Amino acid sequence: MTVRETIEERERKTLSKQASLSQNTQGRAVDEDPCPVRTCYQVDRDRILHSKSFRRLKYKTQVFLSPEGDHYRTRLTHTLEVSQIARTIARALELNEDLTEAIALGHDLGHTPFGHAGERVLDRLVPGGFRHVDQSLRVVDRLEKDGAGLNLTWEVRNGIAGHSKGEGPLHEPDPARRPATREGEIVRLADIVAYVNHDLDDAIRGGLIAAESVPRRMLRSLGDRHGRRIGVLVEDIIATTRRVDDGHIHLSQERAEALLALRDWLGMHVYRAAGVDREFGKAARILEELFRFFLEKPEALDEFGAGWDRTAPPETRIADFIAGMTDRFALNLYRRLFLPEPWKVV
Repeated sequence: MTVRETIEERERKTLSKQASLSQNTQGRAVDEDPCPVRTCYQVDRDRILHSKSFRRLKYKTQVFLSPEGDHYRTRLTHTLEVSQIARTIARALELNEDLTEAIALGHDLGHTPFGHAGERVLDRLVPGGFRHVDQSLRVVDRLEKDGAGLNLTWEVRNGIAGHSKGEGPLHEPDPARRPATREGEIVRLADIVAYVNHDLDDAIRGGLIAAESVPRRMLRSLGDRHGRRIGVLVEDIIATTRRVDDGHIHLSQERAEALLALRDWLGMHVYRAAGVDREFGKAARILEELFRFFLEKPEALDEFGAGWDRTAPPETRIADFIAGMTDRFALNLYRRLFLPEPWKVV
């Protein structure tokens, strides 16, 4: 028996009947020999972790544009916090931690530079629109490894596709867009638990809001400290899911209402605050000018290392290039293309 088969046997014996067992995967788009040491979901997690798009998350905005302080979150630290929260829940509910972690690590690979401001720009400019969720799948299916993709399992891809809520409900009402696994449902909730709490923490640290300005009714339900709020929500998800026991992941109505209220409050006082909006407006103009430059000169994509997928329409290739940029790459490229260089005497 191989190491992988031993792990699969352990899963069968120890995980919940609701868990997604590695041996029962619906497989990959391209069949490949199984790893003798790792399960299929471990392989997926490792492929995402070692991908270029994952490393670039380090320099992509979460809330604050290119923050200079050492302790502000980036898209990478957000991803790691989602993974930690999701794995804690998965372990408590005896679900598949490896699948949960793989989905969590891959859920934001398609995010643009400059946060949701970049996504709004591309959504307006790309025919048919742009969603970072769809782009995350395109990254793992088509763009990584010079066009070969990561060939992830169906379950990981499904979890990535079903994680996003935007300003909508916690639980997707459309069954076709709902995560098919309990592990995918966990990541969907862990994502909002992570970002609502760490965005609030960063906004207070950055002086954008005062801690006392957060409505007390929300804090009474969720807690008045960052770690306490996460603990309350994680414990509530575990307890409520066990109590309801219908094969899905749940947050109690009280905590869900408080969490959504805090999300909406942050939308008004942080995400759309005048100072934040002003800087993201500048960033949006940068991305729009870059998009129009490459639309006029699509041959320049090859010069800047974006020569993949030549079968795609120009707008798609440009969106691939821009969505893959880090904040600093986009700023540096803009300077190179549009700002004059000082004359140097040789």
